[in-house]
Amino acid sequence: MAMVTCDLDCVPKASVNISPKSYAHPLLEDPHRTLDPPTKAGETLSIRGVFSYFHYGCDGQQDTGWGCGYRTLQSAISWIIGRRSPAVGQFVPSIAEIQTILVAIGDKGARFEGSRDWIGTLEEFYVIDVLYQLDCKILHARELRSLEVLEQVRSYFAEFQGFIGMGGIGDASSKAIVGWHRSAEGDVYLLVVDPHFASVPESRQQLIDQGYVRWVPIDEFPASTYNLCLILQP
Repeated sequence: MAMVTCDLDCVPKASVNISPKSYAHPLLEDPHRTLDPPTKAGETLSIRGVFSYFHYGCDGQQDTGWGCGYRTLQSAISWIIGRRSPAVGQFVPSIAEIQTILVAIGDKGARFEGSRDWIGTLEEFYVIDVLYQLDCKILHARELRSLEVLEQVRSYFAEFQGFIGMGGIGDASSKAIVGWHRSAEGDVYLLVVDPHFASVPESRQQLIDQGYVRWVPIDEFPASTYNLCLILQP
């Protein structure tokens, strides 16, 4: 396992204006809100604050198959905005604006703008740094279920009650981790918010019933090296 703190010196600076947005269908807030912990006894730590659920096609852009990293980042940014005061005048960037930021700082070449190229957790940090000058920790986990990694995740939720963006090499699907639970028997679960939903959600319960928001036992994650972006928003 490697833990790297990415601070304000990690990323070149860029000035990008984020425009106001309107969505044809209102975004669901806190899609995990009605979900109970996976066991009655044990310790549960989870996100504090409100975030919007961004997912495939939620703003009219059809990004099915490649946009999950952008959607996880957008959900994370909505949470950052909500935790800051005042939040008035702050907007979540579109996929196009995220691509513009990554080109402006030199992380991507000009052909990246308008492409269907995916992004990972490191690019998520770059955009967060540019927009909010906010530190993150990038946790490189060769074995997600190792006790050391799970304790790092637990400690993060205990201190920051925050939002984690996660993607893997074998498991390349981007997802958010917004909670941690350990049962009385010692079994660990992570609360996953999956952005791969490709329609208009009718309710939080629909997302829960279809498995897009759920507590996942740590043993059910595919064997993969994972990168986790732990956002250090107080």
